[in-house]
Amino acid sequence: MTAEHERLVQSQQRSVYWKRWGPYVSERAWGTVREDYSPNGTAWDYMPHDHARSRAYRWGEDGIAGICDRHQQICFALALWNGHDAILKERLFGLSGPEGNHGEDVKEYYYYLDNTPTHSYMKYLYKYPQAEYPYAHLVEENRRRGRSMPEYELIDTGIFDDDRYFDVYVEYAKASSEDILINITVINRGPETATLDLLPTLWFRNTWTWHPGLPRPALSKYEYQSPAPSYGVVKAEHNYYGQRWLYCEGTPYLLFTENETNVERLYGVPNASPYVKDSINDYIVHGKQDAVNPANVGTKMAARYHLTFAAGETHAVRLRFSNRTPENLIAFGEVFAETFKQRQQEADEFYASIIPQGLAEDAANVERQAFAGMLWNKQFYHYDVKAWLDGDPGQPPPPAERCYGRNYEWTHLFNEDIISMPDKWEYPWFAAWDLAFHCVVFAYIDPDFAKEQLILLLREWYMHPNGQIPAYEWAFNDVNPPVHAWAAFNVYKIEQHMTGKGDRDFLEKVFQKLLLNFTWWVNRKDYEGQNVFQGGFLGLDNIGVFDRNMPLPNGSHLEQSDGTSWMGMYCLNMLTIALELARGNYAYGDIASKFFEHFVYIAHAMNDLGTDGIELWDDQDGFYYDVLHNGKGIQVPLKVRSMVGLIPLFALSILESDLISKLPSFERRMDWFINNWEDINEHIERSEEGSHNEHLMLAMVNSHKLPRVLKIMLDESEFLSPYGIRGVSHYHLEHPFTIEMNGMTHTVDYEPAESTSGLFGGNSNWRGPIWFPLNYLIIESLRIFYHFYGDEFKVEFPTNSGQLLNLEEVAEELALRLNRIFLRDASGRRPVHGGVEKFQSDPHWRDLVLFYEYFHGDNGAGIGASHQTGWTGLVANLLQQSSERHRHILTHLDTVGFHHTPSSIM
Repeated sequence: MTAEHERLVQSQQRSVYWKRWGPYVSERAWGTVREDYSPNGTAWDYMPHDHARSRAYRWGEDGIAGICDRHQQICFALALWNGHDAILKERLFGLSGPEGNHGEDVKEYYYYLDNTPTHSYMKYLYKYPQAEYPYAHLVEENRRRGRSMPEYELIDTGIFDDDRYFDVYVEYAKASSEDILINITVINRGPETATLDLLPTLWFRNTWTWHPGLPRPALSKYEYQSPAPSYGVVKAEHNYYGQRWLYCEGTPYLLFTENETNVERLYGVPNASPYVKDSINDYIVHGKQDAVNPANVGTKMAARYHLTFAAGETHAVRLRFSNRTPENLIAFGEVFAETFKQRQQEADEFYASIIPQGLAEDAANVERQAFAGMLWNKQFYHYDVKAWLDGDPGQPPPPAERCYGRNYEWTHLFNEDIISMPDKWEYPWFAAWDLAFHCVVFAYIDPDFAKEQLILLLREWYMHPNGQIPAYEWAFNDVNPPVHAWAAFNVYKIEQHMTGKGDRDFLEKVFQKLLLNFTWWVNRKDYEGQNVFQGGFLGLDNIGVFDRNMPLPNGSHLEQSDGTSWMGMYCLNMLTIALELARGNYAYGDIASKFFEHFVYIAHAMNDLGTDGIELWDDQDGFYYDVLHNGKGIQVPLKVRSMVGLIPLFALSILESDLISKLPSFERRMDWFINNWEDINEHIERSEEGSHNEHLMLAMVNSHKLPRVLKIMLDESEFLSPYGIRGVSHYHLEHPFTIEMNGMTHTVDYEPAESTSGLFGGNSNWRGPIWFPLNYLIIESLRIFYHFYGDEFKVEFPTNSGQLLNLEEVAEELALRLNRIFLRDASGRRPVHGGVEKFQSDPHWRDLVLFYEYFHGDNGAGIGASHQTGWTGLVANLLQQSSERHRHILTHLDTVGFHHTPSSIM
């Protein structure tokens, strides 16, 4: 067991609180729903970036490379000033949703280089330009560009030409759970002398304004009674944490102010105190000497290091945030460097035990950065919907319109937790189905955290009393694909493989709560009680012909191929979990019967006759489509070849006779159902392995339909890209799908990069690019099909190539194409970097990997949210699988629960 594994055990047992402090500070708190108190939900306008430096946040803080405690009472982050910027660089800048030609987008370059599950060692890199940051230019140019044009990025401005920037590395190492060492290393990459104000900043989240009567915390300069050492000390006093100390190497000038709103700047009202949130900004940038408190007290402070760099020169600054008192600590002795070295070594040892030894160095680097990105994207998330709607004591009452506006039906929801975010800048809020995929990645490095996250969203203060899981803060009522059960079983099996024991208590807790959610789906989303499901956009944003979240005119509605398929998959996930639990408690056999039969009903409706005799399967095309159901009895298949038609592949599971025979009640009911249900063989297939073990496969896509679907999916002129499976077929580039409705023309064509549609803000695109989560599920499904059909079932890969592969080989080929996005090719270039030459060839950029939201359907370039390691972090799992050591586990699986497990534990 490595030292990091030992810390994880101590954390799980709560003997040492190693996770109390971590990278839990958001990278954007402005422009969020939580900070929006406008009448009509205009979050971007109510709290813009220009207000962020001056207005105290209500619900959470932001910063660069920030850390805080798990309740976000005390925060530490980095601020910078290059002598030219109009404002202090205290937070990352990006465009708001309305400003960007493709929605919101961060316009900075920063990288998550390393992190361990207990955050015992962390490393972050920020690239800070030396010229004035072009805030206005970025806004104006992106606003000028239409949706058909690419986004205008910071690199496009020329600000990094001649390497005129600083590399700012921020590292943390924990000497103990309450003693954090900080090392900031700055390198002038430019050809000339440059100056920099480095301002490590410590502050308290403002809680006293919203909760009158709470004790006000305090920061103050510590004055030694005996001869002072050669460093500055700041004393932090908090009613919960007691005393903490920030030690600042050297003799920086300590600047103090209050984390209070500058109402004079924002609203023209005199401030109660001259010391406000942006006072340090005014002192540094505008030279206002009286902006900071000469008494050296406050609730926010920064240590100013004014540094001058020759070309290529490096400066390092050390700090220490600790519960150890000045009298009992030599803050920067030899132990400081030794601790950093030890924690770095322990991080290497931890990942050496996780990352397969046979993995190439470049692939291992990508996998480790993926895990680092997962860990850095943890965030303190606070949102009390009732308090948000009602307003705070002593504050202006919120507009009356909010009482029936966004999230008004979720007044039970109270969030105050550390949660895995999709992207702490672009999506600094949890998203239910994103989180499920995150947990499957976390299971390799911190299964306890993965389990906690899955349980969290099912707790009473998250899940709605009616059983709905909250989607995301912009609209908790939206519906995400029901992948929670899939993720829970994957996490269970991964941990079982890693430790030799699965956590049945966890699995049982999740299963019981998901029964409520499953019932919600059946009661709310089966529009006519025919086992054909709707659900709206279901996380696929603009993939439909029109906005699937909005009501259709004239009483029309959609029978959704993906909604119905997701529910078929959900049934089989629940069946698999029930059978696994039945190993220790036979009572679960009865509920397993319910899910077995419900799946057959859904599969029958999907493949045979949907509502009013309409099939979602198109036998002529050999593909699944949504069907537009008109209230006047007219049904129109929406023949868009999209990922919607591939999702039926996910609904399959293999049952083993040796387990079934141990559950006589389940076996009897299953046999009766099989013998009495018409067309049952359309959805159930049998095969034998030896003389005593029979496989039973339940599948939405049977052996007759599977080759036809795969023929389209694996066609390079359709879905198959050199970098994975596209969201929409390339066929629609020259053959757009068009439909007229109420005098309006709606079109879907193939768009491999950013969206030209404004649906869902236009900041994501499912009409052509490659998305990791669904590609990952495709690979898993192919491996399960292979486990059942074996080597005899082969398909052309690619279609029309003449090369026949079994389905395991097809899965491996798809995984290689996805991995290829991030790996250097023969010429040393990474497709993820696209056409940006600096990213491809500069030694200070080329091995820094960003895990984007989605990828160009033709060339693999990263697009969308640049730090959405969340579900794109699944590349770490795919790289795990590329090792022979993991792949051979496939032949030793205990298959009760073979459903969707191979690619997670290989």
